[in-house]
Amino acid sequence: MRVTLSTLDTCESSFTPLVVIELAQDVKDETKEWLKNRIIAKKKDGGAQLLFRPLLNKYEKETLENQNLYLVGASNVRLLLGAEAVGLVKECTDAAMRAFTYGTRHNFKGFHDNNNDFLTMAECQFIIKHELENLRARDEKMIPGYPQAKLYPGKSLMRRLLTSGIVTQVFPLHDTEALKKLEDTWYTRFALKYQPIDSIRSYFGETIALYFGFLEYFTFALIPMAIIGLPYYLFVWEDYDKYVIFASFNLIWSTVILEVWKRGCANMTYRWGTLVMKRQFEEPRPGFHGVLGINSVTGREEPLYSSYKRQLRIYLVSLPFVCLCLYFSLYVMMIYFDMEDWALSLHEDSGSEWTSLLLYVPSIVYAVVIEIMNRLYRYAAEFLTSWENHRLESAYQNHLILKVLVFNFLNCFASLFYIAFVLKDMKLLRQSLATLLITSQILNQVVESLLPYWLQRKYCARVKRKVQALKSDVDTTLYEQVLLEKEMGTYLGTFDDYLELFLQFGYVSLFSCVYPLAAAFAVLNNFTEVNSDALKMCRVFKRPFAEPSASIGVWQLAFETMSVISVVTNCALIGMSPQVNAVFPESKTDLVLIVVAVEVLGLQASFTIGFY
Repeated sequence: MRVTLSTLDTCESSFTPLVVIELAQDVKDETKEWLKNRIIAKKKDGGAQLLFRPLLNKYEKETLENQNLYLVGASNVRLLLGAEAVGLVKECTDAAMRAFTYGTRHNFKGFHDNNNDFLTMAECQFIIKHELENLRARDEKMIPGYPQAKLYPGKSLMRRLLTSGIVTQVFPLHDTEALKKLEDTWYTRFALKYQPIDSIRSYFGETIALYFGFLEYFTFALIPMAIIGLPYYLFVWEDYDKYVIFASFNLIWSTVILEVWKRGCANMTYRWGTLVMKRQFEEPRPGFHGVLGINSVTGREEPLYSSYKRQLRIYLVSLPFVCLCLYFSLYVMMIYFDMEDWALSLHEDSGSEWTSLLLYVPSIVYAVVIEIMNRLYRYAAEFLTSWENHRLESAYQNHLILKVLVFNFLNCFASLFYIAFVLKDMKLLRQSLATLLITSQILNQVVESLLPYWLQRKYCARVKRKVQALKSDVDTTLYEQVLLEKEMGTYLGTFDDYLELFLQFGYVSLFSCVYPLAAAFAVLNNFTEVNSDALKMCRVFKRPFAEPSASIGVWQLAFETMSVISVVTNCALIGMSPQVNAVFPESKTDLVLIVVAVEVLGLQASFTIGFY
């Protein structure tokens, strides 16, 4: 018998909850009933055909504190049909990767009629999210009970409920048993070992797994730099100018590692099925607004906004603001150099041990100021990019990343370029690089992991005391879990994590030839970063919805751009070294031409490797 959506039952009283929907406390009963009916209604009637129930039943509401929390799940057959709808790619019994179809389900590796583990939990939650987001208005003009929340045919109901404040959040639940198994193989036992990337992918999805895969790969790629840098630092460092060999190795390393990663990433995503997965049609982002009209591509009614107006906002407001921020960053940099001159003159006058320690204070203060400026600018960049009113989430992310990367690059590296090529003070360059690298690593560990974990531990203890004080006769395990998870912070994606690695890659690839310990400190930081980020994902933030990814996206281009800048920078540093200058004692023109030729050859080699 052929199974169709119309034959599925959506009235199961007991099911495995996968997703939680939290409503505002004052939501009207007619709105709740309407939302429930739309979620459980059959697909042919405009529903999502999912399973839906309140967190608390009638008896439990009398015993426990009532919360506007609802659980969403789906039958195994419904999830399999949903996997076909979203285009999930699975391995067949003949080892080929093909888009899953319910009709040919027995041709796929690992599928059995009694096997509920064919789809990972992350995939199941992704399917439910897709179905909820594709609940669309039909003939409704407004959300029942809220005449101000207007609807039009084709509008995503869940997005309107979220932007109207009727639904406060939608998040996937943790699987406590699976999470415990993942933690045991991931970070609870500190050891030098490979991460369980496939298990991370099964639990959190491809986007998160690719980040941890890249973090692991980048950390191991840093080890050769650290091994070479340590003896180089110990035995050659007394002469600050003997960095030619290390710079040459740096030049090759920064080019090769990204190309090796690109191939390893393609192998992983092909095995996961996302490399050949068809991209879903991208819907307008929730914050997009405009005048209702007919989209000429889709033929659907949706908000329309002139691209001409968007370009005016970008070039007349956003671009001048970014330039102003860049100017302010350079102004702060010049204040830092004034502080360096003051500390140096004070030390030369007194020559005491206290003033020798004072020499490091300007660099430390400047490193802290850089971190503060980066974070403040991030908020401004998010506001501006949202105000530009991009229709698609991908366009929004690309513009945001461009703004943030340009500012962060100038803010973090401008002083190093100034010291290297204007002041030509290699001793100060070494001190500044070491201070910026180590200070930023410490601050990131504290702000991103330790502080949120400490706050979350305090909240968990408070909730457990509250639940225990109820002295209820009912099982409060699920109630306590949902209560804990709904108050966790929301994981905002891998943006900040990749940005941190991008800046670290810059510190190592651009100037580590004058401070060979940079790679060693980066390796030590990343070994702790793996564990702190794993802890953050499992215990500090809500579980994020899985997002299929075929690569690390625009960050690959960002790292490759940094690699190109690294080739130019290291060639210039080699050209400035006394050893190379001694070869051309009279003709500096020949030296410049040779350095430029080496740069061109290096860039050509980089592009050739990338092409193949």
